[in-house]
Amino acid sequence: MDEPAFRVIQYSELERWDVKYFSGRIKSQYPLVSLANFVTEHSEKIRPFESPDETFKILGVNNVDGIFHAYDALGKEINQPYKKVNSGDFAYNPYRINVGSIGWVPPEHDGGYISPAYVVFSVDSSVILPEVFWFILKSDFFNQTLRAATAGSVRMNLTYPLLETLKIPIPPLPIQQKIVAHWEAAQTEANVLLSQAEQLPDELEKQVLGELGLKKKKRIAMPKVMVTNWAELTKWNQRATYLLRQTPDLSKGIYPVVSGRECIAEVKHGCSASPSSKPTTLKVLKLSAVTSGQFLPSEAKFIADKKQFRENFDLIKGDILMCRTNGTLAYVGRPAILEEDYPELIFPDKLMRVRCKANVLPEYLEYILSSSIARPQLEANARTAVGNHAIGNEDVFNVELPLPPISDQEKLVKIVQEARRESGRAREEAMGLKRNAEKEIEKMILGTRPVEVH
Repeated sequence: MDEPAFRVIQYSELERWDVKYFSGRIKSQYPLVSLANFVTEHSEKIRPFESPDETFKILGVNNVDGIFHAYDALGKEINQPYKKVNSGDFAYNPYRINVGSIGWVPPEHDGGYISPAYVVFSVDSSVILPEVFWFILKSDFFNQTLRAATAGSVRMNLTYPLLETLKIPIPPLPIQQKIVAHWEAAQTEANVLLSQAEQLPDELEKQVLGELGLKKKKRIAMPKVMVTNWAELTKWNQRATYLLRQTPDLSKGIYPVVSGRECIAEVKHGCSASPSSKPTTLKVLKLSAVTSGQFLPSEAKFIADKKQFRENFDLIKGDILMCRTNGTLAYVGRPAILEEDYPELIFPDKLMRVRCKANVLPEYLEYILSSSIARPQLEANARTAVGNHAIGNEDVFNVELPLPPISDQEKLVKIVQEARRESGRAREEAMGLKRNAEKEIEKMILGTRPVEVH
């Protein structure tokens, strides 16, 4: 809704000469209470460099994971003071809170350390339950309040003094407890569906391996010391030997075993040109377009539209894209298949494009590359440099895999596609439950949905 041309404000309400500030005020059945009444900032800093041999757990905050474990570092490697956080604390990036860069410290991160650039605070649970406060922080109506509160600044900066001036609705504690119970019930129901979705890939792999006459090996933790036969030793590398032991014994399958070279027509690196700062008629994919294991064409940036780019790095139905290098080993070599042509997209140098020969279906190869047949082989061959893992064309060509006739591949592809659809349905239903619960909770907090308290 557009902002009104005129708005009447009581003089007692006049905290700022700013129309947008008042247009962002929350409308609630419950009293609006200033955060200053129940939040306490924790600005104490410690100096890790004064304990040079102590290991410090460094945390970060983003709009996806909230609080996350970024890395560990020795005190002598840290040149600035850090803030210590405790379980139940809240922390946010004052320049990115409007996009959800805020987190609630879980028990497993108790006693961690966070950049002094972040604002850290706790709430008085006798006034508002931390869970309810967390719901409010992530709500649409609070985001509108944040934007209104920082209107007019060149760059949004929600300082702690400004945070204290914000007001939120606070229902009575018995209603807050009902809100938390409602959320926990929805979470439990959604998590059952998510658990089912997470089990489906393992069940699918057992089924596919069974159709190939193979058995999946149990995943075990890598031992500190390994004993192996000379026949097993393909590399002077404990990690590689351990990973290859996770591969099913392909010689016991019912189909011939071939190398990737026998069924892959091409493995090609992408375009190394830099993206364009201005809009063009051609886009180059980002790494995030494939790292999830699904192709996300919207994850792309503009690039100069040149004939040689379109000819050399085109993308068509049946192409398989793989991450060539990444800081996370699990992402390296993870395949994503294209289900249609993309004439206005090309792929970057950090990705590789795989095209199949006539004796293998792209959908079959894509599944094998993502399964326990090929993943251990690819990870074992990944090289490490400057914190990144990388594979090359030959690593893909050298992957060994069972190759059934096309008719049998078609049957396996149908099994895979149906299982993936079922998993997707379960995940979407779970996400739908969570989204609906969030909407209901927002109404409960604002008082527009009745909450029965016995």
